[in-house]
Amino acid sequence: MSDTWAPEAFKTRTDAVLAGFLDDEAAELLAVDDALDPLAEALRTTARHGKRLRAAFCYWGWRAAGQPDSDALMRAAAAMELVHAAAVVHDDLIDDSPLRHGRPTAHHAFAALPHPRGRRPRQAARALALLLGDHLMALAGRLYAESGLPAAYLSRGRPLWAALARELVAGEALEILHTGGLPDTGTSLKVIRYKTAKYTVEQPLLLGALLAGAPAALREGLSRYGLPLGEAFQLRDDLLGLFGDPARTGKAPLDDLRTARPTVLLAETWRAADPARRELLRRALAGDGPPDDARLCEVRALMAELGAPARVERMIAGRVEEAVRTLDELDLPGAAHRALTDLAHRAAVRHH
Repeated sequence: MSDTWAPEAFKTRTDAVLAGFLDDEAAELLAVDDALDPLAEALRTTARHGKRLRAAFCYWGWRAAGQPDSDALMRAAAAMELVHAAAVVHDDLIDDSPLRHGRPTAHHAFAALPHPRGRRPRQAARALALLLGDHLMALAGRLYAESGLPAAYLSRGRPLWAALARELVAGEALEILHTGGLPDTGTSLKVIRYKTAKYTVEQPLLLGALLAGAPAALREGLSRYGLPLGEAFQLRDDLLGLFGDPARTGKAPLDDLRTARPTVLLAETWRAADPARRELLRRALAGDGPPDDARLCEVRALMAELGAPARVERMIAGRVEEAVRTLDELDLPGAAHRALTDLAHRAAVRHH
C-alpha cells in the first residue's frame, strides 16, 4: 500500500486475508464431519461484513510509528476483525437480536436449521452461536500469532491482548448488570467505553504501535486520540440504531429499547424528563411482558421531544474534535496523520 490512504483498497485487502483464513478453517471443520457444515458456513459469513475500521486502526498505529507497509502486519491487523465478529455473535445472542447487516443473526439462522426430534431448536441454536463466538475469538488469537511477524514483535502485544479480552467481557457484563437500572449518563459512557470503544479504536491502534516498537509518548498520544473517538463511534451506533434507516443499518430499529439497554440516549432522556414522563419510561421499558412496538415508538418520540439525540450529536462532535486535535499535537508521518484524520470522520460521521 502506498502512502495514499485508499479505504476501499484496504478493505479489499483485509477481506482477502479473512476469506482465505476462514475458508481454510471451515475446511478443517468439515474434515471432522460433514454435519458441521452450518458452523463452517457461519464462520465464513459472520466475518464477511464490515468497514474494517479495526484493522485499519491497527495498520495505521503501525505506520504512525514509522514502519512500512507489511503483509504480515495486515494479517495481525485482520485479527481485530475476528475479535469484532466474536463480540457481535455474543452480543446478538445476549440481546436476542434478530438482524445484523439485514440478515438473520447467528443464533436465529441456526434456529432455522432442521434439528433432531426431541431437541429444542432455540436451545440448540443458542448453544451453536455461543460456540461460534468462542471459536472466532480463538481464531483471532491464532491469526495474530501466525501472522508472520517476528516472535519478538508479537510478544510486545501480549499484555494488550489480555487487557482487550478482559475489558470486552467487563463492558458486556456491565451492560447486563445495569440493564433495567436507573438510567445514568456516566454509567452508560463507562459501558460503551469498555464494551465497544476501546476494542474498536484505541486497542487496535495501540496493538499496531506496540508491534512497531513505538515509544511510550506516541502510544499515550494514540490513546488520547482513540478513546474519545471510540466513544463517538458507539454513540453514533446507538443513534443509528434508534433513529437511522433500517434499510441502511440492517438492524431491527427498536432493539435497544426492547432490551432496555443502558444507552446514553436513554440516560439523557431520563435526565431531561419530568416525573410524568419518567413514569411513561418506566411503564414502557419495565412493564409486564415484552414491550410492544407502539409503546417503544412513544419512547423514541419522547427522546426526540426532549432533545436527547441532539445532545448525543454534540457529544459525538466534541469527541471527534478532541481526537483530531490530538493528532495535530503528535509528530506523525504525513500519511498516518491524513489516514487517522479521515478514519476519525469515517468512524463517527456515518449513516450505517
